[in-house]
Amino acid sequence: MRFWKFHKWMTLALVFLLLLPVTSRSVQAETSKQSITITLDGNQINTDVAPYIIPKVNVTMVPLRVISEGIGASVDWQQATKTVNIAHDGTSMSLTNGKKTALVNGSSVNLDATVQITNGRVMVPIRFISENLGMQVLWNQQAKSIALLSDSYIPDPKQPQGLHGAWISTVTNLDWPSAKAVGNIDKQKQEFTTMLDKLKAMGINAVFVQVRPAGDAFYPSDLVPWSKYLTGTQGKDPGYDPLEFMIEETHKRGMQFHAWFNPFRASMDTDKSKLAANSVVNEHPDWIVPVNNQLIINPGIPEARQHIIDVIMEVVKKYDIDGVHLDDYFYPYSGTFNDDSTYKTYNTAGLSKADWRRDNVNKFVQQLGKSIHAAKPSVQFGISPFGVWRNKSTDPTGSDTRAGVTAYDTNYADVRTWIQNRWVDYVAPQIYWSMSFKAAQYDKLVDWWAAEVAGTGVDLYIGQAAYKLGTTEVGWQSSQEIINQLKYNEKYPDIKGNIFFRATNLINNPLGLIPALTAYYQQ
Repeated sequence: MRFWKFHKWMTLALVFLLLLPVTSRSVQAETSKQSITITLDGNQINTDVAPYIIPKVNVTMVPLRVISEGIGASVDWQQATKTVNIAHDGTSMSLTNGKKTALVNGSSVNLDATVQITNGRVMVPIRFISENLGMQVLWNQQAKSIALLSDSYIPDPKQPQGLHGAWISTVTNLDWPSAKAVGNIDKQKQEFTTMLDKLKAMGINAVFVQVRPAGDAFYPSDLVPWSKYLTGTQGKDPGYDPLEFMIEETHKRGMQFHAWFNPFRASMDTDKSKLAANSVVNEHPDWIVPVNNQLIINPGIPEARQHIIDVIMEVVKKYDIDGVHLDDYFYPYSGTFNDDSTYKTYNTAGLSKADWRRDNVNKFVQQLGKSIHAAKPSVQFGISPFGVWRNKSTDPTGSDTRAGVTAYDTNYADVRTWIQNRWVDYVAPQIYWSMSFKAAQYDKLVDWWAAEVAGTGVDLYIGQAAYKLGTTEVGWQSSQEIINQLKYNEKYPDIKGNIFFRATNLINNPLGLIPALTAYYQQ
């Protein structure tokens, strides 16, 4: 009896052990099928075979049906060679089972994972194929979902409260227009509207577009030449009014348009032969100071400051802008700025050179603010200074930082005076460091700036460094850094929003920032 009971127990145990792997695989397959979902432009793609992830390489494999029926690509499976040929909108690909390279439009490209045949079904790497078909692939780890976004897709998310902006740099064709679009009106327009759509989709509701990158204009001006970044030649008419177009398209989408001016930069290099006849460099050479291989308008000359104010006011009066925005370029960050003769001529109050320089910038900011508000009280006036005003080691009222440069001592930007006198409607300090960067810690700087604007009526927007995600600087190895910073901003009611530097860095989705940012704004 005992032997029979033991034999019976062993038989049952062996049956259980034999069934366990099968049951386990079945559960895993079902779990995988339930947990990994795929959408294209917001519409779910159904599949009868569960997608799965190849361990270590973290590549998601999907059945070929997703490519043919879900994405709508032409698919041809060659059983003899175990090769799949995929074609869609002018792109062709060829992937072979067991081969770690693929052909994309005839060129060999390395694969992280080859085509697999699982349970008689052909499985292919979804990210590789989708990205080569021009789609954006967003993986949400928490939801275990894959979102495929085509260029034509324009989602309409819940828009966040407050201002959430992006700087659009035009200098050297950084963000817009691209170098490929120089001299091409249709391409410039298409690039800008596509950029707006993508920014709005992730929750951005304001753009700060650089309309004066270097003593020039992205609009027809009576005072300064057309920018060379539109046509390749300074002074050449691009054939349309880019500023009017950009404002119209921005407002059409319910977004704010702020005209961003670099006030004192006259040229990005010292080659005067390529400058237009009506460049300030040619018309007023006595205003120009060469430094760091650039040409700078001297802030110490009253007529030069008034010229810049006149240029900005031309835009305020002619265009339906929501704001005038200045960056942090007043006196240059480095190099020798030779203004000794100007200092002797205009320093009638007997100030030290540092105080005199700050006074020059103060007069400029005060007069510009008065001019804007007198002409159009509804137009906001704001400035984005360097993120550190002064270090506590230099000034007890400064921030607990160890910055090598400061707004007050390097750029001669006395932001505290602007705030206390309400010469500006807002400040947007560029706090481009992480929570763990000890020399200039993000949270400590936010604390300092929030205290600085408290009770003044001046709004605070935080300038945030999307461009640093994925760099080696401490703290920027995960997109969660940006989300943590946004959550930290919520502590202070005086923080009315944020501005990201810069648009292309957002759109490129560094470290998966787009889905994280969209989810944060929609919460």
